Amino acid sequence: MRGMNDMLRQAQIMQKKMTDLQDQLGNRTIEATSGGGMVTVSCTGKQDILSIKIDPAAVDPNDVDMLQDLVLTAVNEAIRQSKAMVEKEMGAITGGMKIPGMF
Repeated sequence: MRGMNDMLRQAQIMQKKMTDLQDQLGNRTIEATSGGGMVTVSCTGKQDILSIKIDPAAVDPNDVDMLQDLVLTAVNEAIRQSKAMVEKEMGAITGGMKIPGMF
């Protein structure tokens, strides 16, 4: 029975560390760019988009499709980098164990 209590205690400690990390990740930001820096997107570790900055030189009324593609590319890259950061940080806590629903 002692072994089971130790396992439960370790699980509680891991859960606390994971909860703390999730809170911290909301305060960390990732920046991604596209078009050689024409579009910059800031994203949190919780995949919330904080800002999108567009260089005025990227705004061409005759080529709106290009601007849309640049924004989409930068947003997707910011989210990808954010998810990679979360996975790396969570992996350090869980020892690489994949826990469904956590990340």
